Amino acid sequence: MAAAKKRKAKVKRKKVRAKKPAIRRKSKAIKKKSPARKKPARRAAPRKPAARPSPKPRPAAPMAPAPERVPSPGEARVGVVTHYFGHLSVAAVRLEGSLRVGDTVRILGHTSDFRQRIDSMQVEHQSVTEAMGGQEIGLRVTEHAREHDVVYKVSMQ
Repeated sequence: MAAAKKRKAKVKRKKVRAKKPAIRRKSKAIKKKSPARKKPARRAAPRKPAARPSPKPRPAAPMAPAPERVPSPGEARVGVVTHYFGHLSVAAVRLEGSLRVGDTVRILGHTSDFRQRIDSMQVEHQSVTEAMGGQEIGLRVTEHAREHDVVYKVSMQ
């Protein structure tokens, strides 16, 4: 033990306080005076316009016939669209007559008019091949159908 090592004692340092930043005093801002506003010039009273003569009636221009928006003789009304689900391309139809998968229908409304063959039809989320009047069905459609569009069954002649 002759050569015993001397242990050095750790020296604790004192914590130094954080110094406060020097405070600057702001000099007062010099306010500039805004220039005096001038009074707006008075305008003369508006003149009354002279009475215009009444426009002459134009002759009726011949109008192009509107596209036919009535059912054809071979079509029978079978229901009305009550709702359209755009993300699914499905029309909810309240039936007044019977429909089957494979029938051709025409959906006719204010802005829609198209024919299609029924490929898919559901009642209460269950696929069916035939639906009767009074039922609410889901009908997959090829174009956009709108509420209150009328569904006609097209009979092949």
